[in-house]
Amino acid sequence: MPDLTSTGIAGRIEDLYGAPLADLEAHAQDQPPGMLSALLGMHDTLALAERSIDFHRDHLTRLIHPDRQIGPHEVSHLLDGTRRLAEAVAVREAQAASVAAVLQSLTRAPAPASASPTPSPPAPAAPLAAQSAMHSR
Repeated sequence: MPDLTSTGIAGRIEDLYGAPLADLEAHAQDQPPGMLSALLGMHDTLALAERSIDFHRDHLTRLIHPDRQIGPHEVSHLLDGTRRLAEAVAVREAQAASVAAVLQSLTRAPAPASASPTPSPPAPAAPLAAQSAMHSR
């Protein structure tokens, strides 16, 4: 699966279930846990990891701004921010790989036929007189 972002995964879930993600989330709340709720949960975790990556990247960018001095106090913040960024990237990669593997294994079920063909009526039984004549020979 080429696009491993939460947006790409959301599009694949929508294609698979044939409905917008918001509708699918509302539908899943009224249903017992199943594949749809699992996929939505994986998507939520992936989206959260992406937001966390953005937040920690922006935080680190502010900490290392050229006009800002880095002292001993700031070093601990840099190390913590770097660790948190690495954790968020690891979560995103793991979730993206997992949900992509699950989505690749699923296919959209064909829509049920609107009009099922009516079975042909059974062949009429042979008349009793003809059957009797065959036995007497």
